[in-house]
Amino acid sequence: MVTGGWKTLGGGRPLLLAGLLLLSACATREADEARSAQQLLVGMPVQTLLSCAGVPDRREAVDAAEYFTYSSLGRRAASSSGSSVGLGVGGGSGGGGHLGVGLGIGIPLGGSRDASGCVATFTVRQSRVEQLTYRGGSDDPAACYAIVENCLALVPGRQ
Repeated sequence: MVTGGWKTLGGGRPLLLAGLLLLSACATREADEARSAQQLLVGMPVQTLLSCAGVPDRREAVDAAEYFTYSSLGRRAASSSGSSVGLGVGGGSGGGGHLGVGLGIGIPLGGSRDASGCVATFTVRQSRVEQLTYRGGSDDPAACYAIVENCLALVPGRQ
């Protein structure tokens, strides 16, 4: 099928919709996991927190509490900020036996901070996590998943 000069498979819409649903399912799962971390990580020893989340971006002590703050702002962009090269191969239908090959080159231009980042603050008392709060540029807790993902793997009884 040809639509506006672009060839699509089966009308294109079902394939696009399926792709969007898959992306949505991943984001929903990550958001749910980040929300559940706010309860599951309470009671975690501070040594375990430091081993799974790493050294915090900021650490403050007030009275008997310590605050470990982690930020995911720009982490994804920073980890993928190098140049890249991609190669794609695709085939068409309709009896023509068409084959297409594409090559793409990515060059970082800077200023690509992840605007939908998260700031997670762990409140620690008596060497254990007492509370986990999120704040960030968006209301999407999926942005916080990158901070708590490794720690969730250490929660007893989780797979």
